[in-house]
Amino acid sequence: MIGRIPIEDISPVVRFGGEFVPVKAIAGEEITIAATVFREGHDGLGVEAILSDEKGREIARSRMHEIWPGTDRFETKLTPPKIGNFTFFLESFDDPFRTWNHDSEIKISANIDPELCCEIGALLFQEKIKTDSQSSGLLIPALEALRNKNLAPANRFSVATGIEIREYFENNPLRRLLTKSDAYPIRADRDRALIGAWYEFFPRSEGATTTSSGTFASAAKRLPDIAAMGFDVLYLPPIHPIGETFRKGANNSLNATKSDPGVPWAIGSEFGGHDSINPALGSMQDFEDFVSKAKKLGLEIALDFALQVSPDHPWVKEHPLWFNHRPDGTIAYAENPPKKYQDIYPINFDQDHPGIVQEVLRLLRFWINKGITIFRVDNPHTKPVAFWQEVLTLICIESPDVVFLAEAFTRPAMMHALGKAGFHQSYTYFTWRTSKQELTSYANELATSSSAFFRPNFWVNTPDILPFHLQSGNPAMFALRAVLAATLSPSWGMYAGYELFEHLPLREGAEEYLDSEKYQIKIRDWQGAAKSGHTLAPFVTKLNQIRREHPALQRLRNLVFHNTGSDAIIAYSKHEGSDLVLVVVNLDPTFAQETTVHWDISALGLVSGRFVAHDLLDNSIFNWQQDTFVRLDPAGLTGKVAHIAYVNLD
Repeated sequence: MIGRIPIEDISPVVRFGGEFVPVKAIAGEEITIAATVFREGHDGLGVEAILSDEKGREIARSRMHEIWPGTDRFETKLTPPKIGNFTFFLESFDDPFRTWNHDSEIKISANIDPELCCEIGALLFQEKIKTDSQSSGLLIPALEALRNKNLAPANRFSVATGIEIREYFENNPLRRLLTKSDAYPIRADRDRALIGAWYEFFPRSEGATTTSSGTFASAAKRLPDIAAMGFDVLYLPPIHPIGETFRKGANNSLNATKSDPGVPWAIGSEFGGHDSINPALGSMQDFEDFVSKAKKLGLEIALDFALQVSPDHPWVKEHPLWFNHRPDGTIAYAENPPKKYQDIYPINFDQDHPGIVQEVLRLLRFWINKGITIFRVDNPHTKPVAFWQEVLTLICIESPDVVFLAEAFTRPAMMHALGKAGFHQSYTYFTWRTSKQELTSYANELATSSSAFFRPNFWVNTPDILPFHLQSGNPAMFALRAVLAATLSPSWGMYAGYELFEHLPLREGAEEYLDSEKYQIKIRDWQGAAKSGHTLAPFVTKLNQIRREHPALQRLRNLVFHNTGSDAIIAYSKHEGSDLVLVVVNLDPTFAQETTVHWDISALGLVSGRFVAHDLLDNSIFNWQQDTFVRLDPAGLTGKVAHIAYVNLD
């Protein structure tokens, strides 16, 4: 039933499966609360947003203000102070002080019932003093003035509506006809759920030779370089034993040789399953040592969690109900026509749902006990959403610091559902968004309409995806895509080899790497690239340094695009507190482009149309203004593909 003073269209609110699920936030992040609130007639009203902790105790209350007069749309901000579960609700109420202040200002100046206006005000002040005794020092003199007939009504009204008194009633209103909305959940996670720079490598390739696989011990030697580039998370593809049956060879060949290492996602062999280590990489102790060394360097290890098996996995014999059987009695392998994955069996989640849930929980707890706090979940969209909601809810209660990234390049409805079910982050369509219009539209969607339940992680490439725009090998394209990923989204990632401009496709028209690391070991000459200078690593290092030093780039909902006179140049800003960062990117990796950027000064929070911009990429200083001419020339190894400029607001 509608309340006495209606509260409608509250946001952010996330409904999923007939119930409200938590709005996504991190501790200390400002969340904009909005609602449409209105009433009959012309009397004043007030709206407040209240934040409560898990036990229902009020921890913050904020007055909401109309966005624009006459819209009935009110906004404010609430900030969850720490990791945990919170709720918020709204209260609307008749605001008699606001009504009296508005009406009396008009009537007294027109000499319409001035004495009555003063008496009505006096009664309001008297009522407020009774409900808030601490206000007496401020309000009693005003009350006495309102009833002092030796003063003109206009003077009495002026005393009673001074700045200090108006501010008091704004923050401590008389609340009549109180209406309370439903309460809606907010979940505040740790920073890594929103913010992070991710790097992916295959341990078997790091330190490998032409005759031997890399190991955790050899891969650990690469950790300092990853940390030095400013990455926060190192993501490892599956590290478990790899099956022998239908093992794939180089470039997805069906005829593997004895030297072919197999696809890491074909999990399970005589050496064990999801809770075992591929013996080619070392022992469980070697893995734990690897995790420990990474943590000392400030790197969190993200472990791949792929719920699928090779035909040799122990589950195949132990739990036959967990798989799909064809009419001839054989187990169906995975397919994504025309692609076939003969070395992988998908799981049927319907025939023994409780058993699968318990086993998955056991595995997650096992790796959490080994020091893993992040899981990159492979193809979660091919498993039931209800399954994920059940599992992730339990793990969140037990281990609230654990973060789950959904590797879900699929339809929007499923990607959004996975976010609502509990995934902290997701891969996105950024990899394929290249034009100014595509980037603007998609990034705006992520920063606004879906931000309550869907957190993006922008990957420039993956072992599965070599985007067409990288296949020319133009270093400027690699640089500008890194800028976009690192500044549009609080989380971004790159797969090893990106910094070396790896770009050869399997065949024309394919978004797959030639000699893909999924099927074979790849030996890279990191030291040679560093000596020759043919590497993007210094540029990436600078990007990650800028991200760490500027809180504005660590937020999603603060993204604002600004008009430019060219489809080849995109401009946007991010503003958090006193930190303001402006980004201008040339989307053309081949030719210099120039245009005028029309900065929205109000959106930037600036009081003047002229300001000093400090380019953080090359330390240049520019005197910019509301309409700023820019020219970006990508010539050279990385050229000048972008401005990332800091504006001092102090």
